[in-house]
Amino acid sequence: MRFVNFQRFSYTETGVISGEEIISLRDSGLEDIRSVIARGPDGLDAVNGWVRRPPGGAVARLSEVKLRAPVLHPRKIVCVGLNYRDHAAEVDLEPPDVPTIFSKFPTAIIGPGEAIVLPRASNKPDYEAEFAFVISRGGRHIPAERWREHVFGYTCFNDVTARDFQMATTQWVIGKSFDTFAPMGPWVVTADEIPDPHSLDITLTLNGQVMQSSNTSLLIFGIPELIEHLSSVFTLEPGDVVATGTAAGVGVARKPPRFLRPGDEVVVSIQGIGELRNPVVAEAV
Repeated sequence: MRFVNFQRFSYTETGVISGEEIISLRDSGLEDIRSVIARGPDGLDAVNGWVRRPPGGAVARLSEVKLRAPVLHPRKIVCVGLNYRDHAAEVDLEPPDVPTIFSKFPTAIIGPGEAIVLPRASNKPDYEAEFAFVISRGGRHIPAERWREHVFGYTCFNDVTARDFQMATTQWVIGKSFDTFAPMGPWVVTADEIPDPHSLDITLTLNGQVMQSSNTSLLIFGIPELIEHLSSVFTLEPGDVVATGTAAGVGVARKPPRFLRPGDEVVVSIQGIGELRNPVVAEAV
């Protein structure tokens, strides 16, 4: 299944994609993706039952609604730095022995079609195509071999980064957390639809030009290792989003560098998931 958040009236609804339609869960007793996750397998069974026999008012045309980020208020956005072998090579760094972990604030989240706003304070805004997963059952000290029990689904993510702010200190959060710097979507694809998340093509185009083209097989730390490492430190919670890092081709590593500009369009594409498309605009004066 593909879970979305969308607007067709003045409020946000959660729904499931069915062909060219969305089946809203608004009156199903499962008001958002976190409530589905909280019920475990029973939650997905309930959604399946609702989708098979939805009331008329629950059906909306996909083309007639505005999609929002599929996870709007996660308690955590956990990010992994330097986690693709090709990206480590392009920046001339050795692959790390342990994952490099940072976070983004949830206020940075936007959905498909929403604008990435380039802040007046930064001259080096960059793109980073990323494959992200959403936690289902949380916990501490989760062994790597049990990772599948803790993944609800997958989505596209763009770890937009103000490189000048990122590199000004040894702490990255400030350069990663400008408003609109966490595009996500267009939906969350449930884990059962992606048999092997470690063999997916991932690309990013900028105004139609391919800037990043890689495969999740090049991840240094895959989902099992990340879940084990993260949960050894803090509790993973249902609905947490983990962005697994970016591949080669980022703007700062190009010669000359290519940073985001007003008028650009950025598209992150991941095999089996879909496309996350966002325009780029300047911050209003």
